Amino acid sequence: MNIPKPGPLTDAPYAPQPILPGGVVVPLFPAGSPYLKAERVKEAEVYSMNGSAPGRIASIVNIHNPSIEFHAGNRALNTGAAVIVVAGGGHNTLNVGGEGADFVPFFANHGINTVILRNRLRKDGYDAKVDAVADAQQAIKVVRAYAKEWKLDPAKIGIVGFSAGAELATPAGLFWKEFDEKNAVAGNPFGAVSSRPDFVGVVYPGPTPFTAPRGPNAAADWKAPAIPKDTPPSFIVCAGWGDRVHAIWANEWFTAMLNAGIPNVEMHMYARGHHPGDKVGPDEPPSTGGLSNRGGIAYGTWQERYLEWMRDLGFLGKPGVETQAAKDVAANLTRPERGAGGKRGPGGAASPGAGSAPAGAVKAGP
Repeated sequence: MNIPKPGPLTDAPYAPQPILPGGVVVPLFPAGSPYLKAERVKEAEVYSMNGSAPGRIASIVNIHNPSIEFHAGNRALNTGAAVIVVAGGGHNTLNVGGEGADFVPFFANHGINTVILRNRLRKDGYDAKVDAVADAQQAIKVVRAYAKEWKLDPAKIGIVGFSAGAELATPAGLFWKEFDEKNAVAGNPFGAVSSRPDFVGVVYPGPTPFTAPRGPNAAADWKAPAIPKDTPPSFIVCAGWGDRVHAIWANEWFTAMLNAGIPNVEMHMYARGHHPGDKVGPDEPPSTGGLSNRGGIAYGTWQERYLEWMRDLGFLGKPGVETQAAKDVAANLTRPERGAGGKRGPGGAASPGAGSAPAGAVKAGP
């Protein structure tokens, strides 16, 4: 009945299996990679099924051989665009059902190819800020390396993160140069392939790189990271009052991008809605995520706004045609640098400097 099942245990590294029919699964790292834990890479993944939808996977844990699962969009409508979807789950589970698999048919109907990332989890002993982020960055490399074989436009490869998944997508949108330099070594088949995403989606996010650390061990001299002038455009969405902490994190990312003058950053902060899984009152819309209609409220249509944004920036046009996003990034690279006071060179508009902490940001955190 095509019910997804984990692969068998063998003496070789675990072979991740497709969670949807037709999926093409590619491990992110070769056997023996220093990114992998040799003592655990043979362990099988563990699936949890959706109790209300028989045969539908809900989440995965025990991921030690991270991978991507590629699903082609409608070839008759192929735009060449690929979206790497990174599910949430608080770094304890990977909710690849509602924040992964559901997007395959949705994107396919618009000629968009879908890539489901299976990244390593904090619950299984990994550092989300190091290991899971490296999985996301490597995923971009691998997808771009397979662009010709999968009929993708290598200039239309983006990443969209949900909740904890956004904690992978946002650093991937900032730190690709460091990752590429670190991995440009002999013998790495993807060493020369860029990990820069062409667009970034930030959906009801966890803390971003612009969230100041809190607690007794927080670094007093912490500074927000610098923002490269060729940082890709971002689409940001969250509920506001009903998901306040995640809304603050979303706003921190938006404010930092806006202050740095990054082109084509769009944010939708909805009046009603809650974070997936939150407890709500009897008169409140359900706290569901992904593509769910959330009881018919406006927040349930965010994916239509996302498609409009992609269309505006040229990602839904024909493969091989330069996107508006790429043109605007190129133009931004030629603009004068901002000075210490946030002012551009002659004729430029004043603005807070790139890399400065978000103005007026509210500190929040777990």
